[in-house]
Amino acid sequence: MPLHKGNGKHHERPMSVNPFFGEANPVAGMDEAPPTHRLPAGPLPPSTAYQLVHDELMLDGNARLNLATFVTTWMEPQAGVLMAECDDKNMIDKDEYPRTAELERRCVAMLADLWNAPDPTGTIGCSTTGSSEACMLAGLAMKRRWAQRNPDRYPATARPNLVMGINVQVCWEKFCNFWEVEPRFVPMEGDRYHLDPQAAAELCDENTIGVVGILGSTFDGSYEPIAELCAALDALQERTGLDVPVHVDGASGGMIAPFLDQDLVWDFRLPRVASINTSGHKYGLVYPGVGWALWRDREALPEELVFRVNYLGGDMPTFALNFSRPGAQVVAQYYTFLRLGRDGYRAVQQASRDVATGLARRIEDLGDFRLLTRGDQLPVFAFTTADHVTSYDVFDVSRRLREGGWLVPAYTFPKNREDLSVLRVVCRNGFSKDLADLFVEDLSRLLPELRRQPHPLTHDKGAATGFHH
Repeated sequence: MPLHKGNGKHHERPMSVNPFFGEANPVAGMDEAPPTHRLPAGPLPPSTAYQLVHDELMLDGNARLNLATFVTTWMEPQAGVLMAECDDKNMIDKDEYPRTAELERRCVAMLADLWNAPDPTGTIGCSTTGSSEACMLAGLAMKRRWAQRNPDRYPATARPNLVMGINVQVCWEKFCNFWEVEPRFVPMEGDRYHLDPQAAAELCDENTIGVVGILGSTFDGSYEPIAELCAALDALQERTGLDVPVHVDGASGGMIAPFLDQDLVWDFRLPRVASINTSGHKYGLVYPGVGWALWRDREALPEELVFRVNYLGGDMPTFALNFSRPGAQVVAQYYTFLRLGRDGYRAVQQASRDVATGLARRIEDLGDFRLLTRGDQLPVFAFTTADHVTSYDVFDVSRRLREGGWLVPAYTFPKNREDLSVLRVVCRNGFSKDLADLFVEDLSRLLPELRRQPHPLTHDKGAATGFHH
């Protein structure tokens, strides 16, 4: 099945061109309006092409009012200039763009130091297009290490499996599908919306390639207990001899916890943590798309997966699924690291957490909602309607907020808690206290109308959900 399927029945219409776009000849644009679904016969002036695309994109949602996405929606103008200067540099050509490659290597070393790697300067890591690619790489490394330990059984009889909470991001399901690994999910239970360490350990066997711990669940913003998970797997090894590594998916929390939760032990301080990923384009504060994958030492990343490039007369190891991509996001990450430093990151992330906890408290005070989380881990919180609310549901709230430009996802939790539907708010740099005030004002203004509804108006919750990431 094709990934992008059309019905082949596009209504062919010319695009409307304002006469002013014609500049020297105002009627030219109207006489030569380009089609929408086939290449125009000839070229357009750049200003006309720009304006046509610009005007159509105005119908997109406002990224700054998007409380669904974790992705950075604001950067300083200087970062934008640097990114534009590097758009033409291909990140894969490290020998041709050695300074860009050097900035990537410095970012890896900075993250290794931030995450307490045993040898930050010697830690192996790479940039990726985002956490999804980084997770694929980490999973592939775990599978290859397991295969090396089981050459007599794999691939003949043994089937590898990966243990994780059912709240994992969909990229982990894709990894298992693409690389033929059995996913073993720890279900949600009651008010526990993420992985239980003991339950995860009980799902492990001799074919388990690793366990994934999430530092910041996308469902509710909560941290999974990584140290407790490692302790449960330590106990499993003592009982059975099984040595199961842990990968920490720190897509969001990997750039929050080091600054705001410094006493929380979740990173390479735990010997069982073999690898960590994060999204530079989430709380790393860079426009999409850039992610990072790091391994604690050379043993954690099998040498046979590493490709080597001649770099400044030396050797540059590379490990990636994607090839050609611009160096702009890596350069922007290095700029942001230099620009903020530890104190700057701490200030920015604390501001986001303060907005999240304050906004969560104000929503709870409205009386119509019950909080599942409070934004005191990731600057993210989830809430649902209170038990006494029967005239509307979270999908009605999401739909009505969208009328004011606010994009707030409503979605149903997975297996074992499919009875629970929630709204989720992601607070990022750029979503200020002033914007939070406006959000509460708009939500408060909608409540009287929602309360007067005879019943919830959503008939198909599956179609109404705004949660796809």
